[in-house]
Order: sequence, then C-alpha cells, then structure tokens
Amino acid sequence: MNRRTLGRTGLSISEIGFGAWAIGGNAFGNSYGSTDDGESKRAIRRAFELGCNFFDTADVYGHGQSEALLGEALRDVRDQVIIATKVGGNFYNRDIQPLMRERIAQTVGKSLDEIDAGAPLPVSHDANFTPGYLRFAVERSLERLRTDRIDLLQLHNPPLQLIAAMGTYEPLEEMKRDGLIRFYGVSVHPPEEGLAAINATMPDTIQIVYNLARREAEDTFLPTAHAANVGVIARETLANGFLSGRYSADSRWERGDIRSRMPRPYVAQLSALGRRVRELAEQSGGEMTAAQLALKFVLDRTDIACALVGMKTVAQVEENLNARM
Repeated sequence: MNRRTLGRTGLSISEIGFGAWAIGGNAFGNSYGSTDDGESKRAIRRAFELGCNFFDTADVYGHGQSEALLGEALRDVRDQVIIATKVGGNFYNRDIQPLMRERIAQTVGKSLDEIDAGAPLPVSHDANFTPGYLRFAVERSLERLRTDRIDLLQLHNPPLQLIAAMGTYEPLEEMKRDGLIRFYGVSVHPPEEGLAAINATMPDTIQIVYNLARREAEDTFLPTAHAANVGVIARETLANGFLSGRYSADSRWERGDIRSRMPRPYVAQLSALGRRVRELAEQSGGEMTAAQLALKFVLDRTDIACALVGMKTVAQVEENLNARM
C-alpha cells in the first residue's frame, strides 16, 4: 500500500483509508444495512494486514459502535495505525435543547430524568460544537477507541459560520495542548465550506466529498488546499456504493440503510453512472472491478492524501485495497 503525507501534519498514511461508517450498523437508521461485528473486526484486521494504516470513523456511527469495534480490533497494533474520528453529532443525554426533551423522551420510551446524565441515547438529536460538549464527547471516544490520544479529530459537518470563526478552534487547541488529540480538521460537504476552513487557517485537514459523480472540489478547493499544505481526505469515493456498478434504478434497500431514503431519480442517475463505470472496467479485460476503477480516479489526484472507502466485510477490503495493484 502506497503512503502519502497528510498535509502539514506530516503523518504518513495509506492512500486508501478504511471508512468505518458502515460497521457502526443500522440500528439507528443512518448507515448501510445490517452488519456482523465479527466480520467487521476481521475486515479491520485484514485491512491492516494489507497495509492500510488510516482508519476513519465518527462517534455518531452506530452511536459509538464503530469506534468500539476499531478500538477492539486495533488495540494490539495501536502504535502502528492512525485513527481519525469525528465529533459534533449529539446522541447523549446531555445538552439537549429544552424544546426537544419531550419529543426525545417519547422516542426513547421513558423520561430523560430516568436515564443517566451523559448516557448514549438511541437517537441523534442535535449538533453541538460547544467547548464543554466537545471535550465530553472526545473523552467518551477515547474510552471506546481504547487509546489515550486521537491522531486526527474532525468536526463533523459544522455549519459554515462556525467553520469560518476562529473561536471554533479554541477547544481543539486546548485538547491538543492537553495531549488528547494530535491534529484536527473538519469534515464538510460543498467546496465552499472547505474553502472557509482553509481561510480560517487553523484546521490541519479537510475531509470532503469527491468522486466521479461529485467533482466540484476540482475547480478551486483542491488547488487552494494544496497551496496551503492542508491535508485533503476524499470521502464517499464510491458515491454511497453506486460506483461499484452493482445497483440499478429498481434497487431497494432495507430500513436503516440511507440509500432507502434517497429520491428515486437520484438513485437512477447514480446507478446509471455505476453501470457505465462497470462497462469501462470490463473493457480492461478483467484486470479491475468497477469499484477499483472508481477509486483509481480519485487516487490519480496527487493533491488528495487519502481516498476513504467504506468497508464492512473482508471481501470488500480485499477488493478495494487492491485498487492500485
């Protein structure tokens, strides 16, 4: 597995990273279908064996389940891997907007006063980037990841006004001084948010959507990030799996899979692109799959340090991590 330098962090990371969203499972309706924890851990270890040293998760993935699986599977090789997680989605019985308390209690099925303060809830109820909440959530992530420091902490889809505000990064600087985190960045959607992060000058990295179907980052964001020596991590490199060429306009997904909620015209558009990628891959004489070809498109950009791809089985790991071979 080739390594690339993650911007000014100086971290040497595998050019393909393990995206751990899917292994969090679909219990809370925001993932990619059912999972098997044993297979998830085998997938993590297989990725490590194949040279992947960059593992990206978020506390909200499975409400801590993804982090817990990574912590367990990588505990004995912790010093050989780079662990990145995200913070901001609030699924705890803490800092709840007063107007939402009754509705959340109805969802949970009991009064929130009967639940321990700070305990996880089966619902993500808000986004929170306040200093007190960030430190609280990071301390919970450290416990689940079974580590004393997070290599890269990323704010998880903060609003534009917070990305641009210098005060947003004060609690991150404090946690960095305290040794809880080594570096920090932001995970964003449109290039405008990424540019705001660069202009704020504080984040070390930016994670942004980039794939064959979403190329908006090419025009201004990627050259600007490269000039500023900000590390770029590409996410959704297979466009929620559609670029694997395995789906059609008529595909259906189980409840809890985010694709089940996507508008049908959008599904038709992405599945058609996926079929075209599969056709092009087949023209290679079987040398690569559609997923590998889609990943190669991202990897061919030298201004991207890492292409994240979601993986929850050993078979997916072996296919995706062989994209360069």
